[in-house]
Amino acid sequence: MYEGVVQDLIDELGKLPGIGPKSAQRIAFHLLGVDADQVRRLAEVLLQVKERVRFCTVCGNVAEADRCRICTDPRRDASVLCVVEEPKDVIAIERTREFHGRYHVLGGAISPIDGIGPEDLRIRELLQRLADGAVKELIIATDPNLEGEATATYLARIVAPLGVRVTRLASGLPVGGDLEYADEVTLGRALEGRRALDV
Repeated sequence: MYEGVVQDLIDELGKLPGIGPKSAQRIAFHLLGVDADQVRRLAEVLLQVKERVRFCTVCGNVAEADRCRICTDPRRDASVLCVVEEPKDVIAIERTREFHGRYHVLGGAISPIDGIGPEDLRIRELLQRLADGAVKELIIATDPNLEGEATATYLARIVAPLGVRVTRLASGLPVGGDLEYADEVTLGRALEGRRALDV
């Protein structure tokens, strides 16, 4: 335990996802050792992110305007929609350069143990986007874990009556893994080999 503001900094850093007590301490001491201008710049960027970044009103991705750059790009194929859990998953798929459609970010996955049900996700907004019949294929790219599979099955069931082709990313992604940690080649192969979901 350190005194005062140093311990406060370690405690706050430790609240970030993926940052344990030792990492928080390491980051805190790194910040103590750098120039004050670097720390000021970091603080300014953090504040700017909170002030300027929001979620796209169409897909739920991060954006600095009402709509993200993917939703405003006329070159994207509006007939193919890829459903992901989080905005970080959009970046993971974009890195493959294999997908040229649009996205829909759910904001999580169904997880009864965590108290997250379908009503807590952006599923209602997804159904609204599918209502006009413009989307011909829905690629479900939720994480290949228990929650992701439950979410994919639920989506396949509710979308099936709409006549939209529903596919799921193919094998190549490790079960229990997260999309953001998959390399571009593995994720690219999974996109190419996606399969239809049986309902």
